[in-house]
Amino acid sequence: MSISTFAALLVGLLIGLLIGGAVGGLLATLAARVRAGTTVAERDLLRERVTDLESAASQDRELVATLSPLAGALQRVEEHVRVLERDRLQQYARLGEQIEAVRTSGEALRAQTAALAGALRSPTARGTWGEVQLRRVVEHAGMLARVDFTVQASATTPHGTGVRPDLVVHLPGGKHVVVDAKAPLAAFLEASEPGAAGDDEERQRRAADRHARALRGHVEALAAKEYWTAFDPSPELVVCFVPGEAFLAAACAADPALLEHAMARRVVLATPTTLLALLRTVALTWQSEALAGSAKELFALGRDLYARLGTLGAGVGKLGRTLQRAVDDYNLVVGTLERRVLVTARRMTDLGVVDGDLESPDVVDAVPRPMTAAELLGEWTEVSSATAGAPPGRP
Repeated sequence: MSISTFAALLVGLLIGLLIGGAVGGLLATLAARVRAGTTVAERDLLRERVTDLESAASQDRELVATLSPLAGALQRVEEHVRVLERDRLQQYARLGEQIEAVRTSGEALRAQTAALAGALRSPTARGTWGEVQLRRVVEHAGMLARVDFTVQASATTPHGTGVRPDLVVHLPGGKHVVVDAKAPLAAFLEASEPGAAGDDEERQRRAADRHARALRGHVEALAAKEYWTAFDPSPELVVCFVPGEAFLAAACAADPALLEHAMARRVVLATPTTLLALLRTVALTWQSEALAGSAKELFALGRDLYARLGTLGAGVGKLGRTLQRAVDDYNLVVGTLERRVLVTARRMTDLGVVDGDLESPDVVDAVPRPMTAAELLGEWTEVSSATAGAPPGRP
């Protein structure tokens, strides 16, 4: 390589180094300027951020100052909510216990109902139960056995047929009302049996129809017996006692004309409520009859007492007159004693035959008290005759 070429390369290298240094310095200056601008921008952003944070902190302090009175209220509300939640849990626990008790009672009642329904499937048991229910209703009405009513009374109709109703209620005036307690309940009990979900409603409807037909047939049978002819005098009707409100309601729901049909056949369908009202009416009638009889007896006793008072008045008047005569006779004897006897006796004292003076007896001045009551005077007979038609309590 020649020296000139080497020199040219060296000069080119130096020139490149100078140009690179100048460019590097320029780039460094530009980078410094860029960093300085970035720093200023970041400083401005940080200053704005600090300002925003200080403003937010001031607002937070104001909000805290505003909400601080609510902190105590919120705490009290929280405590109250805690108490309510505790009470709610306790009430739910008690409610659960009560629901469990109700469920247990329902199960026991269902079992007892099933047992009762099973027992009532026997016609004999149903008849006995109906008679017991009838007896309780009658006794609750305040009526006495063998006085106000007779159980299982036997009689014979004019056709020669013997009848024996469950109960015969005695009315004032010797009248009677016949009550029969043997109502059919087999179909009704069948309706209460559990069945399949699909045919339960239809089965109950058919059972209710059979129950209504059975009760209508019983009405016909009672009407045919004509109890009122065997217990004459008696209203031309017989009371059919149905031992439960639900039994009659179910029959009437299935057969709305049942009551009218029974009345037309001279049969009165009575539940415990209606029969109790009927028997209470009979009991009140008996009480009125007893009060009327007592009033008549009291009136007779009053007239008898009034007459006896008159007789007693006459006797007392006679006794008074006798006492008056006795007083008059006593005074007459005293006068005779003083005028005729004591005068002669005192002369014996004057002659010295005897010692001492004789005292004169006192004269009786009291007289019997005269009677002033009209009932005790001699005209009592006229007074009693004038008041004989007066009602009791008014002489």
